[in-house]
Amino acid sequence: MRKNDEKYLREAIREAELSVKKGGGPFGAILVKNNEVIARSGNTVTLDYDPTAHAEVNVIRQGGKRLHTFDLKGTVIYASCEPCPMCLGAIYWANIDRVVFAASRDEAANAGFRDAMIYTELTLPPAQRHLPHSHLPVEERLKPFNQWKNLEDKTPY
Repeated sequence: MRKNDEKYLREAIREAELSVKKGGGPFGAILVKNNEVIARSGNTVTLDYDPTAHAEVNVIRQGGKRLHTFDLKGTVIYASCEPCPMCLGAIYWANIDRVVFAASRDEAANAGFRDAMIYTELTLPPAQRHLPHSHLPVEERLKPFNQWKNLEDKTPY
């Protein structure tokens, strides 16, 4: 644990409480860089009619806009709850340095959320998941990747 972890984590929990009061989900997140809060948000899934509007995704989007970058190296995300698989993926894609969370995925499950179930699903081979998956390797499937690999002025991420 680092010096200000508790302070920022409590702020993330306050964001979650505010979110519930506004009609959003019970999740909050804070994005911090060099001891400055860059972004803060609650879960706005129900308010925005957007299943991806989790608190962590919201602060990643805000932080990127504020810092004018998609690479959030040097930041720490504080979340009121363990990030779901979608949010964890976004955190990895954003290159965030560290994650600090309060409630666990199992505690979220006790409140009616599917985070723990999705984590379990991801460990299964696609054919064994509850959501049907079909792999259809059509002939032109690699064209976009080949275009990307041959692009000289691309921005790697």
